[in-house]
Amino acid sequence: STVHPRCSLSASVPRGFQCNPASDLPAADILAFAQGLQNKTAELSGAQLSCLARLLAAKNLTADFSRYPPDLLLFFDLAKVRAGTCGEFYARASRGNLDLLPKGSAQRTGLLRGARGCLGVRSSRLSSEQLGSLGVLVCDMEPETITASDPGVLENLKLCSALTGTQQDALNAVLLTGDTVYGDPSSWDLQTLRNLGPLVQALNQTTLSLVAKAAREAFGRSIAATYGSQRRAEREKSLTLLRALAGPSALSHPRLQRSTEGCPSEPITASIISDPLFFIYYESSEEFELCLSNEVLEANLEPLVEQPLPTEFFLVMKKKLEQIYPSGIPEEQLKVLGPLSRLYSAEEISSWPVTSSDTLSALLDPADGKWEALQEQQLLSRFLALGGTLTGPLLQEVGGENVCHLQEEQIEQITPEAIRTAGQLNISSCSQTKKEQLYRKAREAFAGQAGVTREYYCQIRPYLGGAPLKDLKELAESGVAIDMDIKTFLSLNPEELEELSVLDVKNLLGKNLLSLKEAENETLVMRWVKRQSQRELDCILGIGLQGGMVEPSPTATPTTPPRPTASASATPAATGPSPTTLPSGPTPVDTSSHPTARSSTAPSEVPTP
Repeated sequence: STVHPRCSLSASVPRGFQCNPASDLPAADILAFAQGLQNKTAELSGAQLSCLARLLAAKNLTADFSRYPPDLLLFFDLAKVRAGTCGEFYARASRGNLDLLPKGSAQRTGLLRGARGCLGVRSSRLSSEQLGSLGVLVCDMEPETITASDPGVLENLKLCSALTGTQQDALNAVLLTGDTVYGDPSSWDLQTLRNLGPLVQALNQTTLSLVAKAAREAFGRSIAATYGSQRRAEREKSLTLLRALAGPSALSHPRLQRSTEGCPSEPITASIISDPLFFIYYESSEEFELCLSNEVLEANLEPLVEQPLPTEFFLVMKKKLEQIYPSGIPEEQLKVLGPLSRLYSAEEISSWPVTSSDTLSALLDPADGKWEALQEQQLLSRFLALGGTLTGPLLQEVGGENVCHLQEEQIEQITPEAIRTAGQLNISSCSQTKKEQLYRKAREAFAGQAGVTREYYCQIRPYLGGAPLKDLKELAESGVAIDMDIKTFLSLNPEELEELSVLDVKNLLGKNLLSLKEAENETLVMRWVKRQSQRELDCILGIGLQGGMVEPSPTATPTTPPRPTASASATPAATGPSPTTLPSGPTPVDTSSHPTARSSTAPSEVPTP
């Protein structure tokens, strides 16, 4: 059958990789996809990589790990790493993105523990050779290990996305010894600071105070030169660093001329705003307010909001905009509010002229920060109240969580076509009523003339939490390998789930049936099990679920037959049917002739999700 692009192992669109449909693909296809990831710039999520690692294990394709990208190795079953090749394995895995694994998770701590054991680490001191094999795993090392190890540990620490406060203290202690490739901090110049790379973010005032003023100022100017092209998050880091550099003796900047109109410095102009670091020279929000005129703000709103200004500076701009536009901010200015928009209350947003999808899209830009739920709900309500329509692309930007914040009557305005083009929305936080609304629209959007197909299932899957029993049974009885993952199964309407038969559940979960055993302590699973026959759970599922209904075994009261008389003993045996023998229990359900029944004698072997 044809597989929808979002449900197949498309090496050209790795972000679209989904686990369950892929599990039916030949081993060669899974292998080609995994190997092809090394040449792709798009990254898979942790969940996708974890799933792919399990698929490779199920197909016995994990032995030659050198063919896979380091990120994928982070999710391999560490218990299966062979002693003879563990050094090569951990050296390769340590080049992956450790942030794909939650800090403190069992898999992440297991990687460090396994690597230390493989390398024979017996103390806090790590040699240069050991550090070379540990790579990014050093990011989870204790501060004592950092200070006790070879100074080359600094190169490992450059790989860390963030260091704890105690790790930063340990890093500075190593640098202050002067026994590193960077030498004593008093000898550092501009090139040395550049060579430190991301480690400069961790330098404390003790270390920076030893760096020559000329080197610090030169480094500050080099940061300013690239500041305008940086993303907002990078700018915030740069600003933090610049203030740290200025801390020991203040970054040199000529004091501006005092204005005669209240501004203690030179009034802010368009040319001053073009300096991406101009605001660090205004010492307070009061000074910023005195030096920024309404005329300059109105003409330069967009470049001003692009700066990572302190919140109190943004509040000054908001106050001035109220003075400039007493009747409300024009729609063209709303489009360039950027992060300033997040400082408006839901009540203030209720009067915004959000009439076009372009305006709504600009205001929803995640780069400008996260909206509070009430703010975003009001923003969407205002857009809809003014005649706006939530198209597929807009729904993508809004996201499933925020769709759940809409009123039921607003959700009714969403068309099936918009659902069809919106991609997959996560509606798990919706109320049951809203899930059912969205499911009906999704069913209309994706239902075709060919009945249930894998393509249809992949499209409807995010909305199955709103599916009625008859539709779930239709999926189960379709004969299509649904292989529903346990997360989707547990998201089904509890009332509908309880009505599913044992055979329905077996057919829905397919190769993921064993995951039901792992979820046996989930409330939904326990409630469903209690409603099922224990005999059916044993015979049809055969995965060890307990707690079903046990039918009482019928018992027959034995009777003593009368002693035959002589005449009776001479009477020929009566002809006719023999008495029916009572069964020892209820007649087992015969599922062998069911068109979608699967073997109940041995559950499919699949990787546990």
